[in-house]
Amino acid sequence: MDMIHVRVVSPADLTDQVEGILAGSPYVLNLIVQRGAARNPDGDAVACDVVGGAANEVLRGLRGLGVDVRGTMVVEPVDMAFTGQASERAVRRLGALANAPVWDQVEARIRSEGRYAPSFYLYLVIAGLIGSVGIVTNSQILIVGAMVVGPEYGAIVAVALGIDRGERTMIRRGLTALGAGLLLTIAVTFLFSLLIRGFGLESKAFQKGLRPVSDLINTPNFFSVAVAALAGVVGIVSLTEARTSALLGVFISVTTIPAAAAISVSTAFASWSEARGSLIQLLVNIAVLIVVGAAALRCQRALWRRVALRRARQT
Repeated sequence: MDMIHVRVVSPADLTDQVEGILAGSPYVLNLIVQRGAARNPDGDAVACDVVGGAANEVLRGLRGLGVDVRGTMVVEPVDMAFTGQASERAVRRLGALANAPVWDQVEARIRSEGRYAPSFYLYLVIAGLIGSVGIVTNSQILIVGAMVVGPEYGAIVAVALGIDRGERTMIRRGLTALGAGLLLTIAVTFLFSLLIRGFGLESKAFQKGLRPVSDLINTPNFFSVAVAALAGVVGIVSLTEARTSALLGVFISVTTIPAAAAISVSTAFASWSEARGSLIQLLVNIAVLIVVGAAALRCQRALWRRVALRRARQT
C-alpha cells in the first residue's frame, strides 16, 4: 500500500483549518498537532500519514489554505508502515483510486531532473565519447552503456511537463540545456573522433565500411518513431509510479546520445550521408519524446480525474 508522510509548519491562525482538513479525512492516519513547537519558521508542527490514493485531495486542500506559502510543507514517501486495519479500511473505501499517483510528488521528481548543473553537461559529453568508441569498434554493449550514462531524458521530460503545465520558463530552460549540451557533446566527440581517425584506432571492420552499429543509428525509419513514442509513454508512466527499472529500459531504448555520437564520428570520417541521417534520428527522437511525454502526462491526469469523479458519484 502506498502512503506518504506529511510534515507541516503552520502559522497559528491557520492551524485549526489545517487540523480540520486532516482530521476530517478518513484517509489521514497518525495525525499529530503540536502547538508552538516549530521554529524557523515559527509556528505549529503538524504531522500525519496519508494513504497514497487520497493524497492529491489532501495536499490540494492544504495548499489552498496557503500553508506552503506562509509556512512550510514537506512530503516524503513511506517505505514501510504497520498501520493495521485502519489503512486496510481506507484502501477499500478508495477502490481503484488507491493506485492514483501523487501528482505533487511526480512533478517534484520531474522538476528535480530539470536542474542543469555542470554535471549534466559532463555526463552528456562522457556518454557521447563512450558512444563514439562503440561506433568505431562496432560494440553494441558500449552503445547501451552510453544510453544509460546520458542524462538527456531528464531534460526532455522536464520540457514535456512544461508544455503540460504551460510553463514557458521550464520549456525554454530545458530546450536550452538540451541544445547546448548536445552541441557541446557533438563538438568534443568530433575532436575525439578526429584523434581516432588520425591514429588509425578504429576497428578494421569499420575501416572497410562494415558498420552495423552506426547503420542502425543513422537510418531513421518508422520503427525509430514507434520506439521513441513507446519509450515516451513508458517513461512517463514509470515516473508517475516511481518504477526505476522501467525507466532504465527507456534510457536503453532511446537513440539520442548514440545519434549525437554518430554525427560526430560520421563528420570526422567524412561520411556525410550518415551524419545527415544521424542528425535526423536525433531530432526525431527528441521531438517525439517531448510530444508523447506531454500527451501522456495530460492523458494520465485526465484518466485519474475521471476515476475520482466516478468514485465521488458512487459515494
